[in-house]
Amino acid sequence: MPQSILHQVSVLGSVATSTLTAWRGTSVVKAASQPPLRLKLYDMEGSPYCRSVREALTALGLDAEIYPCPQGGKRFRPEAKRLGGKRQFPLLMDPNTRTTMYESADIIDYLFRTYGGQPTPRAYRPGALRPLLGGMGSAVRGLRGIKGRPAKHPKQLLELWSFESSPYSRLVRERLTELELPYVLHNIGKEQFADMGPAVMRVKPGPYKPRPGGRREKLLAQLGRIQVPYLEDPNTNTKMYESSQIIDYLEQQYAA
Repeated sequence: MPQSILHQVSVLGSVATSTLTAWRGTSVVKAASQPPLRLKLYDMEGSPYCRSVREALTALGLDAEIYPCPQGGKRFRPEAKRLGGKRQFPLLMDPNTRTTMYESADIIDYLFRTYGGQPTPRAYRPGALRPLLGGMGSAVRGLRGIKGRPAKHPKQLLELWSFESSPYSRLVRERLTELELPYVLHNIGKEQFADMGPAVMRVKPGPYKPRPGGRREKLLAQLGRIQVPYLEDPNTNTKMYESSQIIDYLEQQYAA
C-alpha cells in the first residue's frame, strides 16, 4: 500500500482517538501565563493517563519540556526513577514551585489550581468512563507511542507547536516518543470559533484573524501562518510543517 494512503489511515485512526476522548485538549479554557521556568513532563504519548495531563496543558496554553519514556526506553526512564523514586508515568516536575508529582488526576488539579487559578473544570476531571475510553483511544492507534526504538540522541531539544487533540500532531508526537526524542511542546489550542477546523478549511469563512492578544496572534506574526504540527529542530536548523514530512524527517535523521 502506498505510504501516502497508510498515512491517511493513521490520520483517521488519530481522529477516532480524539473522538473517543471527547476532543479534550482542543481549546484554551483559561489562558495561563507561562511560568519563568518550563514545566517538565516525563511522558508516554500513547498512555491515556499521560494524555489527560497533556489535555490540561492545552486547556491552559502551557508549554512543557517533554521527556519521552516509552517501554524499553533507556534514556529518560532511569532519570525519571532517580528524580521521582519510581518508574510511573506521567511524572511532572515544576521547578517554579519545586514540585514533583505522579498521578494524572493530581497533576491536572495542580495545573488548574496553580496556573489557571481555578478548580479543575468538569470536562477535565476523572470520570468512570474516562479510563475505558482513553484505553480504547490508545488501542485504536495500535498502541503507537508506547514502545521505544533505537535512535540517535539530539544535543538540543526539538520544538513542536501542537495542541493535544490535533490528529496530525498526534502522529508526530508518537514518533518522537518511540525514538525517545525530547522536545519542547508549545501548546496553541484554539482560542475562538474562528480557529475551528483545519488550517486550510476553517469553519468561519473569510480571512483568518486570530484572537487579539492570544498566542496564535503572536505565532502568526512570527511564522506567517497558523498550522500544526510545526517542528523546529535547532540541531539541524530544520523548520517544517506537514505531519508526513516531519515523520519522514525524524526517521531519516534520528532512527538508528
